[in-house]
Amino acid sequence: QVQVVESGGGLVQAGGSLRLSCAVSVRGYSLNLLSWYRQAPGQQRELVATITNGGTTNYADSAKGRFIISRDGTKRTVFLQMNNLKPEDTAVYYCSGTTSLNTYWGQGTQVTVSS
Repeated sequence: QVQVVESGGGLVQAGGSLRLSCAVSVRGYSLNLLSWYRQAPGQQRELVATITNGGTTNYADSAKGRFIISRDGTKRTVFLQMNNLKPEDTAVYYCSGTTSLNTYWGQGTQVTVSS
């Protein structure tokens, strides 16, 4: 059984902050990687940030210095703290969890940044 559920999106003014959360549950498997992606209208889905099972983080250039990926002690909930948001950050944000078998995706949460 697999569940990937994002929350925390919304409408914010430029310069504001939002915190996204994602609970990932894959019965019987540990999660090797937790990731956040985003997809703006008419554009391809792009990587925002990842965190490995060991805690190593990686960020897209557009996210460096503004976004922080983290997880809770269970390693099954991942967060994306987004600061100093810009209109170009407007997109549907997707969470994914990767096991040894597959990558599982959530339904996405809309983030809209107004200028």
